[in-house]
Amino acid sequence: QIQLVESGGGLVQPGGSLRLSCAASGFTLDTYAIAWFRQAPGKEREGVSSIGMSDAVTYYADSVKGRFTISRDNAENKVYLRMNSLKPEDTAVYYCATDLLWGGSGGLVPTQYDFWGQGTQVTVSS
Repeated sequence: QIQLVESGGGLVQPGGSLRLSCAASGFTLDTYAIAWFRQAPGKEREGVSSIGMSDAVTYYADSVKGRFTISRDNAENKVYLRMNSLKPEDTAVYYCATDLLWGGSGGLVPTQYDFWGQGTQVTVSS
């Protein structure tokens, strides 16, 4: 069964850190671009970061540049999102996504991706 499963979310204080994981089953991540999106209540889904099939190609939203880092571990078949210096405005459900049909080259537009995980909640609050 093909799945993307996110984990690692939780409650963290402002300034804290979390590492989100996106684990794939039923296919190998190393031949696909993977992206992280987030959606806060009442807001549209927002692209956060992506990593292409070539790990040298990464994208970050301006709002997270310098704070978030995306990486891939092919041996574990996972993609990670390291989030530092978290702010209350980072609070959202975070999703990972991929383009199963074409593999993709990365990017932060939701319509570039056709397969999504179920999401993990990140709450930044004191």
